[in-house]
Amino acid sequence: MDPRIRQHAATIVNHSVDLQPGENVVISTPSVAEDLAVALHEVVGDIGGVPVYLADSDRADRAYLRAAGADGIETPEHPALYENVDVLIRVRGGQNVTETSDVTPETMAANERAKKPISDIALSKRWCLTQFPCASFAQLAGMSTEAYEDFVWDAIDKDWDAQREHQQRMVDILDPASEIRIKSGDTTDITMSIDGMHTQNDYAEYNLPGGEVFTAPVPDSVEGEVLFDMPLYHQGREVENAHLVFEDGVVVEHSAETNENVLTSVLETDEGARRLGELGIGMNRDIDRFTYNMLFDEKMGDTVHMAVGNAYGDTVGPNRERNESAAHVDMIVDMSEESVIEVDGDVVQRNGRFVFEDEFES
Repeated sequence: MDPRIRQHAATIVNHSVDLQPGENVVISTPSVAEDLAVALHEVVGDIGGVPVYLADSDRADRAYLRAAGADGIETPEHPALYENVDVLIRVRGGQNVTETSDVTPETMAANERAKKPISDIALSKRWCLTQFPCASFAQLAGMSTEAYEDFVWDAIDKDWDAQREHQQRMVDILDPASEIRIKSGDTTDITMSIDGMHTQNDYAEYNLPGGEVFTAPVPDSVEGEVLFDMPLYHQGREVENAHLVFEDGVVVEHSAETNENVLTSVLETDEGARRLGELGIGMNRDIDRFTYNMLFDEKMGDTVHMAVGNAYGDTVGPNRERNESAAHVDMIVDMSEESVIEVDGDVVQRNGRFVFEDEFES
């Protein structure tokens, strides 16, 4: 076994979820990640945790979704596994990244609505979502399998304490702030209030790799337009140049150059899907290329991302409205050129560089 797989497992268990002796942990992996599943069980056993193993199969998911259809999907009535567990670990991977591309967007949206009660329980636990560097994701990224393995494990095997300190400087700017404005070229100019919201420092506790700071907008405060000029890969389909226009916090116009119906289905998931639930700023400079994998792409330096749909509870301050939705779909803006982030009128990032970095141009 590649020693980096055991290091990956150790980072998940010891850093991301901080498993303690006697705790119950659900480990869910695809078949291509069996080596990581084995390594995770070894680390869990060394600590004295109690694992439950679930096989994750995109083929099985596709079979169910196509058979059930949008009108046949029901909310699961078996959440006991998640209610009684302490920790959830989910590993992404698979043989075919386009496995669900022939499931209708309407069915995918119905599935998200049906699973929301289970997702809410899962998000209340300690959890980690990570990636196994399998050949299908390497192909999606346009890389050899070996190069993709190096890319994934270099992004994961970091000094996360140093990354936390680097990102904390941005948290300290955003957390007390009232308004953010994001401008990029002549295609994005959007403002939102974050007054009373909390800014979180993601240093690989939930997502591995980590590398972003994120918060939630006040739901009805978002105004302006944004062009997400990096592609979105969702439901096995590529959505290019998604464009959203907001008024009073609600998407009132939308378009995309490819697969606009996928974007439409996301926005029609429920009422909350037409509002923003997250604003994130990528700060992991070891993720230095776009790979069509949001788990990595949203962490890239020189980017911001916004998610339509559900807001994470820990970003919503007391006496503030939380945007709720079965959807949570991130989309990315390249901020490396002709771009600024303003916080309460002050420029805190220009062309991808932060005000506390030496390369910042005042």
